[in-house]
Amino acid sequence: MKIATFNINNVNRRLPNLLRWLRSAKPDVVALQELKSTDADFPVAAIEKAGYGAVWRGQKTWNGVAILARNVEPVLTRTALPGDARDNEARYIEAAVNGIIVTSLYLPNGNPQPGPKFDYKLDWFKRLRAHAAKFIKQDIPVVLAGDYNVAPTELDIYPTKSWDKDALIQPKSRAAFKTLTAQGWTDAIRTLHPSQPMFTFWDYKRNRWPRDAGLRLDHLLLSPAIAPRLLKAGVDRTIRGEEGASDHAPAWIVLK
Repeated sequence: MKIATFNINNVNRRLPNLLRWLRSAKPDVVALQELKSTDADFPVAAIEKAGYGAVWRGQKTWNGVAILARNVEPVLTRTALPGDARDNEARYIEAAVNGIIVTSLYLPNGNPQPGPKFDYKLDWFKRLRAHAAKFIKQDIPVVLAGDYNVAPTELDIYPTKSWDKDALIQPKSRAAFKTLTAQGWTDAIRTLHPSQPMFTFWDYKRNRWPRDAGLRLDHLLLSPAIAPRLLKAGVDRTIRGEEGASDHAPAWIVLK
């Protein structure tokens, strides 16, 4: 079973890129982020034609998350992260696919920091930890997939000081990610690639893709109930080099 996470950065604009990748990579489940589409404008017909069922939660201009499943309909279990009824941003969706709970989460960027946006990021992390702890306690097979907007360690960003003030690499951001994984979650890509950067994001600015000036922001965390099934993990880097590409590349795992 192949499960991927892909920040598509506008699902309608990048639809040709997405469909090409689905045909070539053949993932069984895909968590998409940054749809930048309303619910009504989500390209469900094209995705179904490609052989995928879908659930999604859109938002005009910003955010938006979806879960695709090959040759099956994902069973929607949640369309928002619990813990704050006032939070209306489309950043979390959850579905059951073939006996596994899969999320698509789009954690807040947090910039500029310090400030309200960074506080929102840390609060969102706190809510995610509270929700994730329930999965651990109930011993449910779960893949927490998505764009976490955190490069967890120095290995997860190219050598530079230009991001030092950015929310993506702040000590509090990294500590929040570490506290989450400390519940018992397995960082799949880092587990199988302990010494390689494995970047998933290259900003459009400053020639960062040609320079391989990337960050690892997209993660697949496995609950203890499913972590022993991990066989492979990787990043489809070449997708980032396509014409009209998202600034992210798909990260993926294979479970036995």
